Amino acid sequence: MLTGSVLKQAIISGANNICSQKEKINDLNIFPVPDGDTGTNMSMTISAATKALADSDSDKAGEIAKTVASAMLRGARGNSGVILSLLFRGFANGLEGKDEATGKDLVRALGLGVDAAYKAVMKPTEGTILTVAREAFEAGAKAVKKTKDEVEIWTIVCEAAEESLNRTPELLPVLKKAGVVDAGGKGLLVIFEGMLSVIRDGKMIELDESVSASEPSDDDTFRSAAAEFDEVINFTYCTEFIVGRDAAVETSPLKLREFLETIGDCVVVVDDEEIIKVHVHTEDPGKALQKGLEFGQLLTVKVENMRQQHEQAKAENDKRQQKVKLEVQEPTEEVGFVAVASGDGLVELFKDLGCTHVVSGGQSMNPSTDDIYEAVMATPAKTVFVLPNNKNIIMAAEQTQKLVEDREVIILPTRTIPQGITALLAYDPTVGPIINKGAMSDTFKSVSTGQITFAARDSEFGMKKIKEGDIIGLDNGKLTVSEKSPKKALLKLAKSMIDKNTTFITLIYGAGITQEEADEVFNELTVKYGTDIDINMINGGQPIYYYILGIESAE
Repeated sequence: MLTGSVLKQAIISGANNICSQKEKINDLNIFPVPDGDTGTNMSMTISAATKALADSDSDKAGEIAKTVASAMLRGARGNSGVILSLLFRGFANGLEGKDEATGKDLVRALGLGVDAAYKAVMKPTEGTILTVAREAFEAGAKAVKKTKDEVEIWTIVCEAAEESLNRTPELLPVLKKAGVVDAGGKGLLVIFEGMLSVIRDGKMIELDESVSASEPSDDDTFRSAAAEFDEVINFTYCTEFIVGRDAAVETSPLKLREFLETIGDCVVVVDDEEIIKVHVHTEDPGKALQKGLEFGQLLTVKVENMRQQHEQAKAENDKRQQKVKLEVQEPTEEVGFVAVASGDGLVELFKDLGCTHVVSGGQSMNPSTDDIYEAVMATPAKTVFVLPNNKNIIMAAEQTQKLVEDREVIILPTRTIPQGITALLAYDPTVGPIINKGAMSDTFKSVSTGQITFAARDSEFGMKKIKEGDIIGLDNGKLTVSEKSPKKALLKLAKSMIDKNTTFITLIYGAGITQEEADEVFNELTVKYGTDIDINMINGGQPIYYYILGIESAE
């Protein structure tokens, strides 16, 4: 029988084990793109539990498991971290009300976790952490029919997990080609082995302080220093308005856009048959509004002095960096928005588009469920839309729905920054949340995303041999371009993604690109495609990606 104290020590030992080995697990990530590394995400997720356990003096197994599950849910980062938290939620459910745990209890609890994890993943892939967890449970379930000894049972669970891990390359050809096992499965095995060290040998694996589960920074993942807060404001007023289109006006909204570019920057003009939605930074909002009136009646208008707000924005940026806890706000408004983004320009843009809070994070910097939960609770709205803007953050965002009780949380599963921008532009304040959810989802799903970044490791995909440091281009996440410069990669990627149906292009340049370099690329795109396609450029200031390309096409 395992007491709560032993279970507590076992989980801390498992956490220490993965924290000490996280870089080895990160190295198993075979895709060359800098990402929210598996070892880092899993170690930070379970480290949230060790912090909670430090404050617990309970010796009841069920209470220890409940503490662990709650902390891991809030601390879950990335898909691997969310899956890990769901596995340990199974321990909380399986050990509920128990003072001590038998080997049979542990196996049953693991089975509950495996079931929850499989249900949480829309399209479970075998050869991953899910397979390792499931086959470890299945071996444990067979073992409990022959023995009651918890040490023997957990030993069998660990042995089965290792055997399953070694088979992952046979289930996922991409692992076999790279000559590695699944990173998430390896992380789970390392945790289980850390637990076994306590359960079998009574020995806790100590934390290697030199490789503790510290949070990755932009500087760790982008070879250029992260952009400092931009103190240069070219235009004073952030001006947004919606025009109800006059059917009698035949002039194209492109003419409105052309005019706005002569009086400001950060111009975004999106239209459909009924409205024109406008965003521009300018010194003369009146001229922008007057021009808008030529196309119909003004339905909504918002003008904000950015210079006046600059010091507040700097303070908020410092607040994000220092991780100051946000204050809970009563849900007094009808609708609010929370987005995930990194880079001062993108943070500013998402706030301009209506987000109350922008959670700092993205690729390689996956925020935890608790980070997103804090932002949701600090948004004073009865319904809060959350835009993760990264496929590896969606599951963490979805977990917030289980934590929030006094407001509705709607997760729009945006996988990229351009999808998030397009979704917000599609929001219609005249209709309710449910209709908006459908309309915004339909709109962002039509957006294709190109990304230019650097290879974080040597790799090979298809016939392409990628060396660490090469500039690579991704077409909706698929590696298609390898070049020696961001400009060449961007132009080649654009050529492959743009077709006759393309109507709108958004070019977002990051912290590693100068204004001059961005202008050069923008001008070349405009010369080649600008006759038939509306092209917009934004200084996103994002790390990791030199350029992000959003491409919208007519159906």
